[in-house]
Amino acid sequence: MTSQITLWGRKTSANVQKVLWTLAELDLDYVRVDIGGKFGGNDLPDYRAMNPNGLVPALRDGDLIMWESNAIVRYLAASYGKGTLWPESPVERALVDQWADWSCSTFQPAWLNIFLNLVRVPAEKRDQAKVDACVAATVKAFEVMQTQLARTPYLAGDRLTYADIVAGAGLYRWETMEIDRPALPHIEAWHARLKERQAFRDSVEIDYSELRAS
Repeated sequence: MTSQITLWGRKTSANVQKVLWTLAELDLDYVRVDIGGKFGGNDLPDYRAMNPNGLVPALRDGDLIMWESNAIVRYLAASYGKGTLWPESPVERALVDQWADWSCSTFQPAWLNIFLNLVRVPAEKRDQAKVDACVAATVKAFEVMQTQLARTPYLAGDRLTYADIVAGAGLYRWETMEIDRPALPHIEAWHARLKERQAFRDSVEIDYSELRAS
């Protein structure tokens, strides 16, 4: 049987990894097409017709074509993960949305700017002051999550939801970048719980050395 789901995007993209992790958690069959980065193709007219931003990922499920990783994760959770990644209670789901939206607006921009400046920019062109500022912003965001994770094992309660996916996709990069990291015991315990999941290991714990500036 041919899968009705197609995902466009290279597996080293953190935003693609969110979708890969979600697909794996939901045990969904899909086809992935390498595009973006060293593969190129994201400026071709056919791809731009699906994603006018020319970024990854893009996803097709039947007649639906979408872009924006968090929206894709939310769609997949709602369509295929009711009662698991997608809580059925509106109150519980509101808390998940709260953390997912905060991750998009606050957490990801902070850690991603470290990655862009520390990994994607050659050392001689690096703005260390900007790196330091982004590390401080990321630590501040982690402290917000740390307060919650002192109370619950996952961001929105007692079980994994799509909030953990959109936030947790950045943990491997945070752990492996060459920066000084403060002790954050509840974040570390959360990360350890995520590492117990095969879907997380296969989708997120991926070598990104090809992205390093030469």
